[in-house]
Amino acid sequence: MSPATGAATLAPRRSSRFVAWVRAWRAGLVPYDEVAEAIAGDEEHLVADAPGAWTDLPLGQALPTLAKLSPDEIRLVLPAPGDPRGLPGPGEFAGAALLAGEAVVAAGLGLIPEVRTHTSGSGMTFETVLWRVYPLPQTAPAASLGCPGAAEAEAELTIALAEATAALTRLDVAQWRPELAGALAALRRPDGTTDLPPGFDPRARRLFARAAVLDRVLALAETAAPGGAVNGYEAQQRDAALRPLTAACRRALVAACNAPLRP
Repeated sequence: MSPATGAATLAPRRSSRFVAWVRAWRAGLVPYDEVAEAIAGDEEHLVADAPGAWTDLPLGQALPTLAKLSPDEIRLVLPAPGDPRGLPGPGEFAGAALLAGEAVVAAGLGLIPEVRTHTSGSGMTFETVLWRVYPLPQTAPAASLGCPGAAEAEAELTIALAEATAALTRLDVAQWRPELAGALAALRRPDGTTDLPPGFDPRARRLFARAAVLDRVLALAETAAPGGAVNGYEAQQRDAALRPLTAACRRALVAACNAPLRP
C-alpha cells in the first residue's frame, strides 16, 4: 500500500469521533475516563471558551460541561456551502462551522475543532487541536433536522459511489492519480480502524466505516495531482463527478454518528 493510499484509511473528521464517543459516554456505554483519549488519539486536544473557564482546558477537563446532556442532545453537523442543514440560524457559530466543514451541536453549545501548527525552537513542527466553544440560541433547531436515517443514507451512498466510480473510470482518473484506485478498493473492505464505540447498531457501524474511509479518499482525490497531470477542464470534470458523492458521504457520516444508541 502506497503512503497516499494508506493515508486514505486514517480516522475521519474529528467532530465525528467527538460526537460518537461523547454520545456513548452520556448513554452510560463507555466510561468517562476513556472518552478524551478516544477522541484525541495521538493528538493534543484543548478546549477554548468553555463555560466557567478562564483559560484553555485539556479536553478531559472540559468534558464535564456536557455531563448533564442526553445522547440525543449531542449531534454531528457537516455543513457545506448550499447545505447548512443542522446549523442554527446565521451567526458566528454557523459561519465558523461552514468554514470548517464540521461542528458539534450540544444543546446550547456549539464546538468546532481548529487545527493549529506550531514550530519548536529546534525547528520541528507539531499540531494541536483547539475545540472552540460557541453559545447557541435557545431556539436553535435540532441538528438532525432534515438529515436522513442510516438506512436512507446507506442507500444514497451506495448509488453515489457507483455513479462516481463509473464517471472517474471514464475520466481515466488512474492516469493522473494511480494511488486513488487502491484507495477506492479499500472501501470494499473497511477494517476496524474507523469503528464506532459501543451502542451503535451494525448498520450504523458499517455505514460509518465505509463513509470514514471514503471521506479520506475524497480528500485525496480533490488535491492537485502531482506534476500538473490534471488541466483545468479535467479538474472541472473530476469535481463534477465527485460532488454528489461528497454530499452523500457527509450525510452518511452524520446519519451514522447521530443514529439511536442501544444498551
